Amino acid sequence: MRKSYILIHAFLLSATLSIFTACSDYLNRDDDDKITEADAFSRYEKVNGMVSDVYAAAKKADRPLVFFEHFSNSAITDECEGTNVEGNITNNFNNGAWNPNSLPGSCGQYWESLYEGIRKTNLIIENVEKYDTPDNPQQDGDLRKRIGEMYFMRGYFHMLLARMYGEIPYIDRVIHAGDNMDFKKESVHSIVEKIVTDAQTAFEMVPNKYIKTSENFGRVDQGACLGLIAYVRWIAATPLWNGASDYGYTLSRIFESEYAYDADRWRKAKDAAEAVLNFEVGGTKRYSLYEEHDETDFKDPAGGNLNDSRVYARLWDMFYDMDAFANEYVFFMTKSKDQAWQGDIYPPSREGSSRQQPVQEQVDEYEYIVGDYGYPIYSAEARKGGYDDTNPYAKGTRDPRFYRDVIYHGAPYRNNNNEQKTLNTATGSDQIGATNATTTGYYLRKFQQESWNKSGNFSINAPAIWRLPEFIYIYAEACNELGEDIDKAYDLVNEVRARSFMKPMPPTVKTDQDLMREYIKRERRVELFYEGKRPWTCRLYLEPTSREELSKESIWRSSGSDNSERTQKYWAANNGPLPRCQRMINGMRPVQDNNGKIEIDGVKYRMERFCVEERTFAIQHYLFPIRQSELQKTPTIEQNPGW
Repeated sequence: MRKSYILIHAFLLSATLSIFTACSDYLNRDDDDKITEADAFSRYEKVNGMVSDVYAAAKKADRPLVFFEHFSNSAITDECEGTNVEGNITNNFNNGAWNPNSLPGSCGQYWESLYEGIRKTNLIIENVEKYDTPDNPQQDGDLRKRIGEMYFMRGYFHMLLARMYGEIPYIDRVIHAGDNMDFKKESVHSIVEKIVTDAQTAFEMVPNKYIKTSENFGRVDQGACLGLIAYVRWIAATPLWNGASDYGYTLSRIFESEYAYDADRWRKAKDAAEAVLNFEVGGTKRYSLYEEHDETDFKDPAGGNLNDSRVYARLWDMFYDMDAFANEYVFFMTKSKDQAWQGDIYPPSREGSSRQQPVQEQVDEYEYIVGDYGYPIYSAEARKGGYDDTNPYAKGTRDPRFYRDVIYHGAPYRNNNNEQKTLNTATGSDQIGATNATTTGYYLRKFQQESWNKSGNFSINAPAIWRLPEFIYIYAEACNELGEDIDKAYDLVNEVRARSFMKPMPPTVKTDQDLMREYIKRERRVELFYEGKRPWTCRLYLEPTSREELSKESIWRSSGSDNSERTQKYWAANNGPLPRCQRMINGMRPVQDNNGKIEIDGVKYRMERFCVEERTFAIQHYLFPIRQSELQKTPTIEQNPGW
């Protein structure tokens, strides 16, 4: 006899696929063992199992490491390039081969799946009350906690929908046969307020902090509720929903009149982020940055230092140490992808397939250290301080997070026998363009642990949805936009940098709003690289259609006769960041040069920029399209603009 349950009410109502069914598909047993809805909600352990199913759906919906089946969402941005395996998923997005009839790589993150998650939360919330589900006989108060978690999850699923689709219907009840099916979109700001209400309800029902047990690992607590509030307040304050027309956005959304700039949205974002930063449990701040290991410790998990003292032990362990999960992670999911994950990203020399490769646009974000401060590599300070684009990776000159995140030509690395080697993208199996090798000149290093081999077992126990730095950046950005508490914002951002042994921002940012804004955005890109953030931030800030980025793109296009020449001449003439328009990616290739400063096996190289490919990003791509099949079921819901 199977342990699952039969679908009691199989009626699938017209709005958005299966979200509006009357009961849960957890209820699926053999015909000789049918149970009623009342039976399913008569025991705490059955409800607890349903709650676990909701957590599983939430994990699928926003996995940081594996968003599109075998790829992260970094490969549809200017963070990474994806290979053409597994149906060419990410490249289909990048070449514009996605539309209302085809959204590649679906594994639980799109409209119908997210509303299915909402349906499950509403079923639990309503039916626990309807059938007076008893509490956990072994622990009083557990049922109330589970219901609180469902209020959080309902808000969380709606946040994911709003982040991807913008205006959506907010569904806060179970839909039954015969109910009114006239579903309509709401403004994003209305959605945000409802998410905040759900998060506040959850806050009153869940504990301030769970005791460390395997059963409680990754559960929603009060800090996660505060995090959800801060995150959606930040979304509401960003340009896409707060003054979009000032940034070149020309499409018309249903509630366009509500998206004019309002500084109060930044006020709410600041207050909400500050609530996370100041949240206390037992008189002690709940969250703190992971700061184990000191500046002398470069040992990898096997106790070796084969990275030429370039990667601090702290930067390895912050993604695996239980203390990091407990103290820095505001919300996380258990085991996004674990067994043999490293094979997807290792270079061919370590039997990997390098499915996702960092691109030059991301590499350029890691600052250059000059004296006591960090500066962007394209700044006058960096050039005067010695930055050389032909030798851009010199030990100790870049933000330490760069050496942890990216494998580059000349990087110290290991073979599969854990013997030291030097990564060479000019010859051998790892050279640019070889089978399963990089196309950008870079390999991904973040989340690796150097002593692992492709054949070994390991577990990424808790990839973070939100870590403490994210809320520091929201707070600092809000301070900057409001023109207040600048010193505090400056100090907080520098604390994150210091945790990674990075030099602080120069003090001049405190008196230059534009410069501070630039530094915070760059910090967010570096600290949160490959953690599932970039597809949304580039959209929320309307970068592809901003006047600044379009001007850069125009200059780039007029710089030469082919794309690589344009990239090289653009850099030489402007020493500026590549256009953030999401319409091309670039890389770095080694060129043999007797005067080159990078030497591998007696051969000297200099580095040279080149264009890897052009991509497609049009104004309608700011929001994902709703599948046509869903719109046919619910004609009252309008397609997103431009699709």
